[in-house]
Amino acid sequence: MSAQSNNTAFMLSDAGVALKQTLLDMVTDSLYITKPGYTPNSDQYPDNIIPFVDKHLEYLRTHPATDPQHYISNLRLMTRVR
Repeated sequence: MSAQSNNTAFMLSDAGVALKQTLLDMVTDSLYITKPGYTPNSDQYPDNIIPFVDKHLEYLRTHPATDPQHYISNLRLMTRVR
């Protein structure tokens, strides 16, 4: 099984669904700055704006060696309003 299919399986697992929910919760929480970002992918995002959740799920999908829990922990630290 390739790393890509392992990562896709993770995103569909209970842990992957919980990870997506955590990102969605961050977007609705005023304690975090969760602005959308730029993407060169005009096919999927015609306005070249990628939502916060999609951006970070895409990063985790394309970097299968990244520990999702550590990534979320660091993301919370970096985006927290001070």
